[in-house]
Amino acid sequence: MMSAIPLRRAGAVALCALACMSAGSAIAETVLRTVPSSDLKILDPVWTTANITRNHGLMIYDTLFGMDEKGVIRPQMVDKTSTSADNKTWTFTLRPGLKFHDGTPVTAQDVIASLARWGKRDVLGQRMYEAMASITAEGPATVRMTFRQPFGAVLDALGKPSPLVPFIMPKRVAETPADKQIDDLTGSGPFTLKKEDFRPGDRVVYRRNPDYVPRKDAPSGLAGGKAVHVDRVEWVFLRDTQTQVNALLNGEVDILEVVPSSHYPQLRTDKRVQMVDIMPAGPFTVIYNHKVPPFNDARVRKAAMLAINQEAMLRAQATYRDFYKPCASIYLCGSPYASDQTGFFTGKPQFEQARKLLKESGYDGKPVVIMLPGDAPALSRLPVVYGQLLRQVGFNVDVQATDWSTLITRRTRKEPPEKGGWNAYITFWGGVDASSPITYSPLTGNGDRGYFGWPEDAELETLKTRFIETADAAQRKDIATRIQLRAIENGILAPVGEGKAPTVVRSGAISGLLPAPAVLYWNVRKQ
Repeated sequence: MMSAIPLRRAGAVALCALACMSAGSAIAETVLRTVPSSDLKILDPVWTTANITRNHGLMIYDTLFGMDEKGVIRPQMVDKTSTSADNKTWTFTLRPGLKFHDGTPVTAQDVIASLARWGKRDVLGQRMYEAMASITAEGPATVRMTFRQPFGAVLDALGKPSPLVPFIMPKRVAETPADKQIDDLTGSGPFTLKKEDFRPGDRVVYRRNPDYVPRKDAPSGLAGGKAVHVDRVEWVFLRDTQTQVNALLNGEVDILEVVPSSHYPQLRTDKRVQMVDIMPAGPFTVIYNHKVPPFNDARVRKAAMLAINQEAMLRAQATYRDFYKPCASIYLCGSPYASDQTGFFTGKPQFEQARKLLKESGYDGKPVVIMLPGDAPALSRLPVVYGQLLRQVGFNVDVQATDWSTLITRRTRKEPPEKGGWNAYITFWGGVDASSPITYSPLTGNGDRGYFGWPEDAELETLKTRFIETADAAQRKDIATRIQLRAIENGILAPVGEGKAPTVVRSGAISGLLPAPAVLYWNVRKQ
């Protein structure tokens, strides 16, 4: 953990350097320092669905399309789009002047390679490639996709804001096998990152990309012009919430991406800082490992879901009612596909029914390992309370503390817990991500090809295919509700309710933050 002392020393060194410069010899850099939501350990945004890695990807990569703050998919790297009358052929031409960080132009071949790697790991990408007949380069800057049947979610896929995002990388990087992490950080976006500027557990230093050509459109969410107004953005990792708050109040950092709930009353009234509501609410979700006992039994998963007490779990995690809301729907409450048709699941504990199911399953009392990310304050209390609720049902629970980077690595393992695997963990999803069955990553039933936990449910996958194939709004709503009921009945995931927290900045120092699924650092100015 970094204390406030090194930050002060760093500031003193910067001031000394500025004072020592002769007049007109140089211009001081504008450095924006922020405390992100968690530590960054994995740099490959196609290899993991961790939000912090997605946020890193937004810094150094660009996308063909982007979602604006109203949820509309708009062109980003793409200049022109055309679609055939039968909706089976899509053609995209890139904007002129696009370059990678090494100065080489972005070409159609780079796009094809990037999409191919992404499509091997992303659930919606897999669906798109299953429907695709071919993807070809029609010249240096034009890509053509041809489908065997109409695929109504092309723009949803190419402009999706949630992990995994189809970021565009150089062909040589994108040719890295999808099950291996990339080691080349050459990107296509508004910031650059050098390997020596990546210091896990300390900080990551992003530098403005002077060769990046923003769109001329006004910025909106993940779309529009990504104009950078600072020279450097430093992600400073401070694990202790009190240290975070002290650093902000002392001016050593400029932004806390997430307000620590325990310090909410203090920060809400302190005139040195300002709270800004830019990120939408999102759901907390229990992910069960369907591969290993006991959650390979649907009765056990159902028993575990019946133990959930959303109000108790959310109150323990967020403390203040402004920060949470119980919601039994799998989709974000208030979003177009949210539904109160949730079958047996209410978000309130049903202990007697849960005990009955657990007994019927023949559960042998083997410890259930729930991973707890101690360095992620926004998640760290939920596993403790859930463990207590599961014990009331009859589970033998082992809540194992770890850090977030270890958790997201460990969750890739399919072995039993005693061999390094896991049984369950709780995570958080952005509200935009969780508002549709085709962007909500854990809502999958395609086994080893799907999200961690690897549930198998052919009926769920069939429903998702029907959702993708239709453009009729009423039919989509009906199918989305049926997907929700199927997912709950089979224990694909368990809703814990919704949480949100404002971002907090130094008063009068920061402007231009955009409403978006992540804290974005283009369009931001530091006074």
